[in-house]
Amino acid sequence: MEDRKVIAILGPTGSGKSELALSVAARFAGEVVNCDSLQVYRYFDVGTAKLPPEARQGITHHLIDILDPDQVFTAGDYARLGRIVLDEISTRGHLPVVAGGTGFYLRALIDGLAPGPQRDQALRDRLAARERRKSGSLHRLLRRFDPEAAGRIHPRDLPKITRALEVCLVTRRPVTELFEHGRDALGGYGILKIGLSPPREQLYEKLDRRTRQMFETGLIEEVRGILSRGFAAAVKPFESHGYRQAVQFLNGELKLDEAVFYAQRNTRHYAKRQMTWFRQEPGMEWFSGFGGDTQIQQAVGDRVSEFLALSHN
Repeated sequence: MEDRKVIAILGPTGSGKSELALSVAARFAGEVVNCDSLQVYRYFDVGTAKLPPEARQGITHHLIDILDPDQVFTAGDYARLGRIVLDEISTRGHLPVVAGGTGFYLRALIDGLAPGPQRDQALRDRLAARERRKSGSLHRLLRRFDPEAAGRIHPRDLPKITRALEVCLVTRRPVTELFEHGRDALGGYGILKIGLSPPREQLYEKLDRRTRQMFETGLIEEVRGILSRGFAAAVKPFESHGYRQAVQFLNGELKLDEAVFYAQRNTRHYAKRQMTWFRQEPGMEWFSGFGGDTQIQQAVGDRVSEFLALSHN
């Protein structure tokens, strides 16, 4: 039986993962490990709903604000750093509470990644140019090389499509074939995966309100500040929902109400894709509500208590 335990709190954007993680960490001497691919970047605060230090209740948070916006950070990098952090937290006798909505990061952390080729920037540039010439062409190309991978990756998820094609073209093997071998799974830990599944309409209403509030309470100013630091509008974090539209507004490509509308729509679509991903994650235990709700916090806390007690029997 594994002596060490990890709690993973997962779900779509806006579902209250941060609040629930704080509740679990406070009750069980935990430390929070970020599993959001945007919150690893400095300066991206408003649009990522990043908890400010003063709202963290004195609980230590890891893997937040560790990179400049122009630094490349892969799921493999996350898994490597994340496993070091899990070991450090456990060695201190504390409970790691992994929280976030980036499913691929979590899968890399827990299941490991197959050893794939290094990034080939020249190839990526050629693929990006092809997609710009004809939207959807990369997903169609992936269907030719690896129909199984194409079936699992959303046609609009260009980062994953690009990586899958990169692996196919460099190794001359389907990415699914490569990934069937050589995964380095996390060992020595018992893992409890908690999924938050709020009612869809309530979630969408919350996301619409939160997105509008972001624009009203500093998102545009935050983007101006990041650009003034010398970071290009082409850096990866600016591709995310809200930030992309804020850049387009500053460039005069969108009016403010248009920027808000597209940010809201894209955020809702993203939440739906996240739920699709997490529904396929094995071993999930689902709770129907928001992580900030007292009843959900109590129910999840009781389940965590039961999980931890089992390890001592």
